[in-house]
Amino acid sequence: MPALEPPLSFNPAGIELDRRQGLTRQLYQALRQRVLDGRLVSGTRLPASRDLAAALSISRNSVVRAYDQLYAEGFIEGRVGDGTYVAQLPQTPTPAKKLSTKVSTGLSTGLSPGLSTNRADLPGVSSSQVIHSGALARVENNHLALPPSGPPRAFRVGVPAFDLFPFDVWAKLNAAFWRKPDLQQLCYGDPAGDERLRGLIAAYLRSSRGMQCTAEQIVITSGAQQAISLCAQLLVEPGDAVAIENPGYRAAGHAFAVAGGQLHGVTVDGEGIDCAALNGLGSCRLAYVTPSHQYPTGVVMSLARRLELLAWAERTGGWIVEDDYDGEYRYSGAPLAPLAALDRTGRVLYVGTFGKVAFPALRLGYLVLPVGLVQAFARRRAVDVRHSEVSTQAVMAEFMATGHFQRHVRRMRRAAQSRLNALVAEWPAGIDGVGRLPSVAAGLHLTVRVDSLAREKALIAQAAAVGVEINGLSNYWLPDSLTPQDQRAGLVLGFAAVPEAQISQALKRLGQVWRAPVTR
Repeated sequence: MPALEPPLSFNPAGIELDRRQGLTRQLYQALRQRVLDGRLVSGTRLPASRDLAAALSISRNSVVRAYDQLYAEGFIEGRVGDGTYVAQLPQTPTPAKKLSTKVSTGLSTGLSPGLSTNRADLPGVSSSQVIHSGALARVENNHLALPPSGPPRAFRVGVPAFDLFPFDVWAKLNAAFWRKPDLQQLCYGDPAGDERLRGLIAAYLRSSRGMQCTAEQIVITSGAQQAISLCAQLLVEPGDAVAIENPGYRAAGHAFAVAGGQLHGVTVDGEGIDCAALNGLGSCRLAYVTPSHQYPTGVVMSLARRLELLAWAERTGGWIVEDDYDGEYRYSGAPLAPLAALDRTGRVLYVGTFGKVAFPALRLGYLVLPVGLVQAFARRRAVDVRHSEVSTQAVMAEFMATGHFQRHVRRMRRAAQSRLNALVAEWPAGIDGVGRLPSVAAGLHLTVRVDSLAREKALIAQAAAVGVEINGLSNYWLPDSLTPQDQRAGLVLGFAAVPEAQISQALKRLGQVWRAPVTR
């Protein structure tokens, strides 16, 4: 019997850490980069935390925290009694050529030849030429439903704990801006957004998400929905195939459909979007995903699946629209590195929003774009709104610069976890046809399975009768999905909108009405 081949060993030579900055983050980034570029291959054994700390002359806690983050993101794995190894990851292909950043002249949007030059972007085209019957039909069939009205209540989805927002601080900053405004800021602004705010967003994403982005790559938008709509307008031509998660965020699907895209629902499993099914869509060149916390199932996309998705975009010349709508809310370790932080060839467009940290009415979001797309997106946005409202951007910039934003993120994360714990602790167990609550590692909502569509509808109707708001999982599927209807059933519950006392009261009412005998 041949002898087993010993595992590859890790040499820490070349890892240089700046002791004036966070050692954990630097070590994590150094190890992650070595895995991604092949210097640390799958199966390489890593030193024990104590040994690596000694070799680098840093504290063991710094190494442990770096390893914990790499574990969470799937870069490394533990083998019981045998140490820590680089995980088995798919091989990444040779990088494709960089996206052209050459800006064309004349009436072009400035996009590379592979991108849309939608006629609505161009001057000299009348509305009667653009809005034809097919476009009107697409708008009529894909309008957004109105969001729930009235104050937040249990268990509204998509609403953070904005009862904890420091409105007094915001009011002071807003008053200071208008007390003596900079006259230059009252003129027409940059359609890409306030320069200071863009710089602060880039700095925040570098520290919190590991994204190597600059202010010049950011375009401010009126919330995440406008960011998605811009992607649809500029990346999709009528008839183009667009892959979206199924179940998924239907409002994104509406935006791509209005642009003329042919939607293809791609199944989501325990690791995220099914890349094998995506590869089967030969003509598809755009995929919309929510990898950090899939909407609405809550699945966190595995590292292997992230690398597969990036390889798909690189191989096909496709685009990935990454919606990181609630990435701040991770309850174990730091937020996961997004696809945009792993992207080496400029194929990912990253969507972020302040609405899930502040409050939805703020309507402030942003796009982080490959450099070659920024000018075209800014120009297209200027056609609709010229630029975002000035004072909101300026106040948010000051809110971030003075440290209020980072403190508020920490406060919101603690509050959301506390409200999640209240939901889990008092959830009425043993309800007929309702599955077990899932474990929740991130986000502002959870999804629990129900055994049939009829049971889903009955449970939601009973909840509404006692003033409790619950979404049906079936509403997040595309209408023409092949998945049997009963397998689409479930309950989607937002747990952050109201304090623990209101959660407890709502759960008591649900327990009573869901256990009540059915009268015939």
